[in-house]
Amino acid sequence: MPETLRPRVLVVGGGPSGYVAAIRAGQLGLDTVLVEAVRVGGTCLVRGCIPSKALIHAADRFADIAGAVGGDAFGIAVDGAPRLDLARTIAWKDGVVDRLVGGVAGLLSRAKVRVVEGWATFTDAKTCTVATAAGPVEIVAEDVILAAGSEAVALPGLPFGGKVISSTEVLSLRELPERLVVVGAGYIGLELGIAFKKLGAAVSVVEAADRILPRYDSALTAPVRRWLTRAGVELHLGAKVEGLDGEGRLALETAAGPLALAADKVLVTVGRRPLTEGWGLNEMALDRAGQFVKVDDQCKTAMRGVWAIGDLVGEPMLAHKAMAQGAMVAEIIAGRRRHFDPASVAAIVFTEPEIVVAGMLPDEAAAAGIDAATSVFPFAANGRALTLEAGASGGLVRIVSRRDDQRILGIQAVGREIAELAGEFSHALAMGAVLDDVAHTIHVHPTLGEAFGEAALLGLGHALHL
Repeated sequence: MPETLRPRVLVVGGGPSGYVAAIRAGQLGLDTVLVEAVRVGGTCLVRGCIPSKALIHAADRFADIAGAVGGDAFGIAVDGAPRLDLARTIAWKDGVVDRLVGGVAGLLSRAKVRVVEGWATFTDAKTCTVATAAGPVEIVAEDVILAAGSEAVALPGLPFGGKVISSTEVLSLRELPERLVVVGAGYIGLELGIAFKKLGAAVSVVEAADRILPRYDSALTAPVRRWLTRAGVELHLGAKVEGLDGEGRLALETAAGPLALAADKVLVTVGRRPLTEGWGLNEMALDRAGQFVKVDDQCKTAMRGVWAIGDLVGEPMLAHKAMAQGAMVAEIIAGRRRHFDPASVAAIVFTEPEIVVAGMLPDEAAAAGIDAATSVFPFAANGRALTLEAGASGGLVRIVSRRDDQRILGIQAVGREIAELAGEFSHALAMGAVLDDVAHTIHVHPTLGEAFGEAALLGLGHALHL
């Protein structure tokens, strides 16, 4: 007979949304069980955000050292070319991941959450069986939180396997591919493509759209495009992937005609989809919104006592959104009044240079019929940016605000290390800031944040340093 558990709360999926929901539920005194098939931490911690940023940091260090061979603009000289041991780099990355996974496991234990390792399969909305190493475990819960996450999308005619890999496999390579072709010029493809270029691979990027990072406007993407050109990254825009040819090359159809790219590895990063198959979602009688599970502003599904959070419920597929939903749902189950209506969910692209987008873009404000103004302050006029970039990035901070009452609708930036300002941007939007609020906040000198204050001053018509 299988062991039977009857917790108040069952959380399925140990990624950012799931483990946060479980920890918060445990903190609130709710008897909670978390089911995870692989390792707590999910895609973000184990296979995505954290390992990719670790690799990006290592690539930055290697590129800085390589750039100093024979002397650089800072007067730093290195004799002899640096050597890369990618296996050691990956081992260091794995160490970072292991430490964080252990930390999450400790937090779950401290919150008295029981973790069941195995694959959950639902027979109805409140009952699942988990295939564990010790045998099946049946779990019947009062409240079920679905946090199954998402998975990489393959292209028709180009399935994963062999030299065709996803972002999961590329983060575990032990040898540097001499030639890497990246399919997809979204944030995942460009982040990883740029990292491998810095590590010494020859990188080509293929994109079906006619520009990189198609969601964002050219003011934000132009500095990244310039870096790609200077670094020698081959761009094939407006190109359709046909598959691998008989010689193992990636066959493309371009405006100029057919093209075949030789590659040691083909990294496919054309998007992610919610993980809705294989665990019994169809048996739960939940409504869908396209490919996602349909929820309301409390993450309630159509079934009473069943909740869905994170990548399973739609864009943006970002860990910080997922975490916020997880904590919220746990608090609602515990009797608190909450709903999910953030002023913004900021997005960061860890390219060279970095991009931050919070709130409305100028085109989005216009499409919504809002009479909006934009104010742009360049990092070329910011002292800290010059010390970081030697004045070569073309970075900026841009504020989108209502023309009538100067309410801030959106904030965007592109520049080196600009990701660290994402929290300040989100805070300004959450508090309903107007230009005066930001302009009259004393921003510390010398920091990149001064550019945010200057952009607000510019919107008021009296920038001081431009």
